[in-house]
Amino acid sequence: MQQLDTSRIPEHIAIIMDGNGRWAKAQGLPRTAGHVKGVETVKTITEECTRLGVKFLTLYTFSTENWNRPAEEVSALMGLFLSNLEEEIFQKNNVRFRAIGDRYRLPQEVLKKLEQVERNTAGNDKMTMVVALSYSARWEIANACRQIYVDMQAACNSGKTEDDIDERMVASYLQTSFMPDPELLIRTGGEQRISNYLLWQIAYSELYFCDTYWPDFGVEELHTAIADYQSRERRFGKTSEQVNQQ
Repeated sequence: MQQLDTSRIPEHIAIIMDGNGRWAKAQGLPRTAGHVKGVETVKTITEECTRLGVKFLTLYTFSTENWNRPAEEVSALMGLFLSNLEEEIFQKNNVRFRAIGDRYRLPQEVLKKLEQVERNTAGNDKMTMVVALSYSARWEIANACRQIYVDMQAACNSGKTEDDIDERMVASYLQTSFMPDPELLIRTGGEQRISNYLLWQIAYSELYFCDTYWPDFGVEELHTAIADYQSRERRFGKTSEQVNQQ
């Protein structure tokens, strides 16, 4: 197990949970079995992130592009999400639950359960676990632009102009406006791309890719990813000398 610097644990970790289907295929099992096993990994990683002191954990659960998968797999995924959205893991670990994405494309029973868990865990403050569900970054940014346009039109007599549209304003219209940008983005499963996930928010995130399929991604792999993050120098456009002088 990697030795971690407990003073440099990322405040926000985002994860692309990839490899459920390929894990199942390697085991000679249906794809849905991989998703079921992946849910157990979510619980393990949520508990460990809480223990380490991570404040926000954002999981790419279902993209807008995933609606194009076979109907039976989409139905199984929605059913799995519904049956495993248990409040116990959140209440036991004092974790708040939030969701980002185009939630109104979700089945009504899933939406009702999602909103119920959000309400019932709103007072928890150890960590916030965020699921990106029916989410894509391009959809999020386009939606923010639409809302800014509508609000600017409504405020046309307030003296505001296009010059008032800056990075801070755009960020305030994003689905993630309630939390800081992730310092660390992890993708499992061997692919090395972002797949339309948090494109605005990861401008300065450290990226970590590993070959481990999500169902096999455990505490040791999480520690390895965080240790790799801690080995890097985060400069944000500055020189090493400037960073060291701070």
